Amino acid sequence: MIVLNAYSFLNLYAFNTMNKQEIATKILTQKNGIAKTADFAVAHLSNNDISSLCKLGVIKRIKRGIYTFPNESNLSEEQLLVSVLPQAIICVESALFYYGYSDFTPRRWSIAVPRTAIKQVKNTELFFLKAYYIQKEFINLGKTTGVFNGVELALYNRERTICDCFKYRTKLDNELFNKAMIAYIADDKKDLAQLAKYSKEMKIYNKVMSLMEVLLNG
Repeated sequence: MIVLNAYSFLNLYAFNTMNKQEIATKILTQKNGIAKTADFAVAHLSNNDISSLCKLGVIKRIKRGIYTFPNESNLSEEQLLVSVLPQAIICVESALFYYGYSDFTPRRWSIAVPRTAIKQVKNTELFFLKAYYIQKEFINLGKTTGVFNGVELALYNRERTICDCFKYRTKLDNELFNKAMIAYIADDKKDLAQLAKYSKEMKIYNKVMSLMEVLLNG
């Protein structure tokens, strides 16, 4: 039987605490400075461990379940978005602005998420969001990536974005919609064949191609 005196016990405690600090720091580094409770749990850090590390100043709580380095104060919305809602895909208004089809800077991030993410979106209070809840069979249609303020985010491509403008026509300002259509037609990177394919899958083919024909021949 091994008996630890008070001094040895304190040393052992300090070692375990330091080990957890190193683990937490490593996780934050791997996650680009933002980690969730689940990330720490994978490394066997309990909620009590996380609470203790916060009190020790090793990590800092941004909001419930989200943590960063204690001296971090310049996290961008892009960094937070990809960490808090990794399943989000930039769409509609935000995608239009990204592609230069709109000169109106969105006040909210327009994101496409699976319908199963409703609770997560509602619990996100770090920035303003406009969520589009997408059916499972369409969530990955036209999905690509784009760089926003130095951060790579999931993004719908040009053709999926145009299709979404038709699908959510009633949620868009008329001027925004019209300018986006004209800008798309003028874009050398447009792919009308792909646009036709997507619009068929989304069952909006006649609406989309009728307007495209008018604009192309106008």
